[in-house]
Amino acid sequence: MNWSGLESLLSGVNRYSTAFGRIWLSMVFVFRVLVFVVAAQRVWGDESKDFVCNTRQPGCVNVCYDHIFPISHIRLWALQLIFVTCPSLMVIAHVKYREGKDLKYVEEHHGSHLYANPGKKRGGLWWTYLLSLVFKAGFDTSFLYILYRIYHGYDLPRLSKCTLDPCPNTVDCFISRPTEKKIFMVFMVVSSALCIFMCICEMLYLIGKRISKLLRIRHDNQRILFAEQHELTNIAPPRSQYRRDPTLSDSQLSLNKREKIREDTVTTTL
Repeated sequence: MNWSGLESLLSGVNRYSTAFGRIWLSMVFVFRVLVFVVAAQRVWGDESKDFVCNTRQPGCVNVCYDHIFPISHIRLWALQLIFVTCPSLMVIAHVKYREGKDLKYVEEHHGSHLYANPGKKRGGLWWTYLLSLVFKAGFDTSFLYILYRIYHGYDLPRLSKCTLDPCPNTVDCFISRPTEKKIFMVFMVVSSALCIFMCICEMLYLIGKRISKLLRIRHDNQRILFAEQHELTNIAPPRSQYRRDPTLSDSQLSLNKREKIREDTVTTTL
């Protein structure tokens, strides 16, 4: 499997991801892909060769091995990594579709763009990105459940008893290096759980940001509507006409009033 090609393809997702998405992608390649390629394949490479049962009955060892290991951990983790990383391609495909649509629109309308930024998570791209997070978390959860059901709680016992045909009786079977393999299995399970947690955090972040944006737009619209409905008109006279000088006494105020009335009478007579 060409993991470098998958890494180069998914590295473009960083341009459209949030901070949580970048952390998720780093965790996938550092704690899962690199551990899978460098260490896990070597640890689990001898699971069939060094699987031993205390019998020489033909076919008994193969039947017991198939019962204890219904599916190889390596192949199961490889499928898990493929299924988990593929939903990110949905985002890349949607962005490429937007870019092609915008390019066609520019050619038809002589320079005007349909999208200011094709990679901005708005409209359908926002839903595509959110759906990819749901798929990633769902695939990780499903594979963890499958692993739990197959291996009975992520456990690898040192001794396994097998009573299947064609074994003549109860046969004791032994796994090579069960402690080391269990450590790697727990490590992969914990890293998958952390990736699920990061996907949930990113979903909550996107939904919370979208809700806050809608509430802000609604609040701005209400303010504009209120300003339009209650537009103030300059009906009342200026407040300076009713302003009183606090340094004047009552007698001076009455004198000023009488002088103003006399001036108005003289003006009327003229």
